[in-house]
Amino acid sequence: MTDARPTTLPTIAFLGAGSMAGAILNGLLSPAVSVTGGIRVTSRTAQKAASFAGQAGITAYATEERADANREAVRGAKLVVLAVKPHLVPEVLAEVADGLEPGAIVVSVAAGVTVATMEAVVPASVVVVRTMPNTPAQVGRGVTGVSAGSRATAADVALVRELFETVGAVVEVPESQLDALSTISGSGPAYVFLLIEEFVKTAVAKGFTPEQAKLLVEQTFLGASELLAATGEDPAELRRRVTSPKGTTEKAIEVLQGAGLSALFDAATDAALARAKELAAGN
Repeated sequence: MTDARPTTLPTIAFLGAGSMAGAILNGLLSPAVSVTGGIRVTSRTAQKAASFAGQAGITAYATEERADANREAVRGAKLVVLAVKPHLVPEVLAEVADGLEPGAIVVSVAAGVTVATMEAVVPASVVVVRTMPNTPAQVGRGVTGVSAGSRATAADVALVRELFETVGAVVEVPESQLDALSTISGSGPAYVFLLIEEFVKTAVAKGFTPEQAKLLVEQTFLGASELLAATGEDPAELRRRVTSPKGTTEKAIEVLQGAGLSALFDAATDAALARAKELAAGN
């Protein structure tokens, strides 16, 4: 979590126990979070279900052992988090549709599956909300895009916001903007890791050992990010403070800006958005 604000949530069912479900579960297990009615989790294998044994407030089911595992998990749940692979979403929703409680909120973390697709499967009394979390949620520093379905009230969206604020920040956007959001925050960690990867190579080429290079670069990125967060300053202003007129940093910045970084980021995110639309169309 990004803060210690006490949070109380209703009964939650996770259909699927992959890395994103695990990240959200970590946030829910914070001492500041209370889940009335407990948390249910389903996984494909008994081995995965057994990994939750002993965790207070969590009941896990394996679909390989119980054919009705998903239906049992959603019984009485207010929040039902769909954390299965995108191509399985319609199938899993159809399986549990008549077991969902009236007023339940189905929360999808799957890319490319539209609200309309999901609303067509569940009863009219069930709400659908699409979300797009990112991997830093695993350390409580995620950012999640949230898009309300046609039946969702402000209170429904507020509840989903509370759920994802246990693992970071939340941005509410219309569904039409969710794919664009995924090219920024969803794919964004990969862009940062790529920059770190290339910067480490540069440091090694300058004569540092791989260990030294890794420490120099990773701590520089971490420190700069924390400085940005702590000061609340605009990144351009912080950059100017490091960039002394006619100094070494100024020369480096001139080279980077001369390479057309702005256009490069535009092109990269445009390519990601085009692919997201292809995937949504089933291509």
